[in-house]
Amino acid sequence: MTIYHRHFLLYLKQWVEDLPPVLLSEICPSPKRTAIISVDVINGFCTEGSLSSPRVQKIVKPITQLFNRAWEYGINNIVLTQDTHEPDAVEFGSFPPHCVRGTIEAETVPEFKELPFFSQMTVLEKNSIHSGINTGLYEWMAEHQDVADYIVVGDCTDLCVYQLAMHLRLDANARQQNRRVIIPADCVDTYDMSVSTAAKIGAMPHDAELLHAVFLYHMALNGIVIVKSIQ
Repeated sequence: MTIYHRHFLLYLKQWVEDLPPVLLSEICPSPKRTAIISVDVINGFCTEGSLSSPRVQKIVKPITQLFNRAWEYGINNIVLTQDTHEPDAVEFGSFPPHCVRGTIEAETVPEFKELPFFSQMTVLEKNSIHSGINTGLYEWMAEHQDVADYIVVGDCTDLCVYQLAMHLRLDANARQQNRRVIIPADCVDTYDMSVSTAAKIGAMPHDAELLHAVFLYHMALNGIVIVKSIQ
């Protein structure tokens, strides 16, 4: 590792630590023009199955708290994009089988289901890590053209969250639309797998701390607003 690499990693660590907390009313002054999209906060990534992660489970509470604050504030556009894989999903060539349609893994976490306004959320099923392809998200956005601010939460920072946030940002760029994409860092995370564990099971290692930070930074480079939390 060169001195340059070390300097950048130190900078990256400090950048994440210095992310500012913001007030919901400040970051999204118009609740009716704001939506929250939650990605893959389902049992299969939190508590059940081969891809469940304790790190991901920890974001359920802050996301639930954000939902409550947002609903009280007047943000009633909440969309849940969720893995609902076919049993023979092509994606299983890259990832272990997970969140198959009709299983408990594919169900929304109970903390969300207990919210009094859960029935008013929109659930969009997806069969890949991308929330915008063949999910109905395009149609939802077309029906909600007044929405200008999108808060993205969920998992994983470097996979499904990244794909959604970049999709929203790049789609707006291509269409010359004034759209903000906002990510509260305390409401996204990714899984961890050490080099030794990966070697034992024949998988690719995955440094959660590093990849979480790198992908937050990369999204910021592309014009996505990254904050520590939304209070």
